[in-house]
Amino acid sequence: MTATEEPLSPLPSFPPGFLWGVSTSAHQIEGAADRRAPSIWDAFSAEPGRIRDGSTADTACDHVARHREDVALVRDLGVDAYRFSVSWPRVLTTGGLDFYDRLVDELCAQGVLPVPTLFHWDLPVEVQERGGWLERDTAARFADHAATVVARIGDRVTRWITLNEPAEHTLLGHALGEHAPGHKLLFDALPVAHHQLLGHGLAARALRAAGAREIGIANSHGPTWPASTEQADVEAADLYDIILNRLFSDPLILGRYPDGFGELMPGDDLAADLKVISEDTLDWYGINFYQPTKVGAPGTADVEFSGLTLPAELPFSVREIEGHPKTDFDWPVVPEALTELLTGFRDRYGDRLPPLVVTENGCAYEGVDDRERIAYLDGHLRALHRALEQGVDVRGYFVWSLLDNWEWAEGYTKRFGLVHVDYTTQVRTPKASYGWLRDALRAQRASRA
Repeated sequence: MTATEEPLSPLPSFPPGFLWGVSTSAHQIEGAADRRAPSIWDAFSAEPGRIRDGSTADTACDHVARHREDVALVRDLGVDAYRFSVSWPRVLTTGGLDFYDRLVDELCAQGVLPVPTLFHWDLPVEVQERGGWLERDTAARFADHAATVVARIGDRVTRWITLNEPAEHTLLGHALGEHAPGHKLLFDALPVAHHQLLGHGLAARALRAAGAREIGIANSHGPTWPASTEQADVEAADLYDIILNRLFSDPLILGRYPDGFGELMPGDDLAADLKVISEDTLDWYGINFYQPTKVGAPGTADVEFSGLTLPAELPFSVREIEGHPKTDFDWPVVPEALTELLTGFRDRYGDRLPPLVVTENGCAYEGVDDRERIAYLDGHLRALHRALEQGVDVRGYFVWSLLDNWEWAEGYTKRFGLVHVDYTTQVRTPKASYGWLRDALRAQRASRA
């Protein structure tokens, strides 16, 4: 922030016990690809044209070698918790769990709560070769993965996340082919959604059997706005909202799919599956939020949107939201949409809704003097606080991300970190946003002293 700019006013006070955290994921930061089994993202990024800059995550942020330095950054930031993911391909490798032993020990030694996510899109190639999430057996294999991990680090971990963003993994990876494994199945990708949710339920059982009492999921959500009041636009927006939002929240919270979707799901006994998915599987519900979406009736040509190609045969089209600043991902910055989303969850699910945690929120911007990121985080934290004032039970907030990282199909071209990473030297440089958040958290603690 320059001397000519007005400083931001202090954030409002958040409740005692509110959990502050920062997030990463294994494939995006760990590196050490030669010390784990291959994942679908290794195979995907090896295909020409799949990754914008032609890069791979073989080294990424070299986090496996530099995790103590990174944990020190988490500690100095002053957050309570660090959300990371456990690489299923690394767990399959002899000695692979040793790294997570060391990471969790270091977090505990520094007074930081470890919050592992058991699946963040990096499915082992050997599981994909057996059909991946299109096959029901993968849900059972995921439960075995959960049991293996909790047996090793469950004595020091109290809070667990089963899956990260099953909607994106279904839609981008299996329906549109923009992410690994690169399938373009459109609505034939629906079994992937069901099997991931079933995997969540089975993994939750495995975690419960090992004594876990704080289990959640990290689902991406955002308000869907119709492009107009015309019936065709409203109906298209309603369908989009079901597919991106309710298809993944209704089964978990209500134990049923939205009308018309249950009969599209695989399996001989859907009712039994829904019990596995919904009964005693959530102590809290994680929401990843980045942007709202404006949706209208389908057009006649493919649409390029935020780096994605949306085919014309989809029964909706995504429109640009105008009148708001944009991130480097060309996503609109609309903090009030977070308040709308959180109050909407409260209104939709009522007393069936578990406590909420914002498990990801962040933005892509270049530069170390990242005042745009400061404004983004400030605006969204104020929006979250307005939801608290309206009675929504939100227990925590995690920034995405601690580090600049390998941003999936975008490679190294987008930077979400509070900490800048020079991918050649691996030098870490805290950005202005890191300092702003550190100071804001100190002020929060001082206001309660």
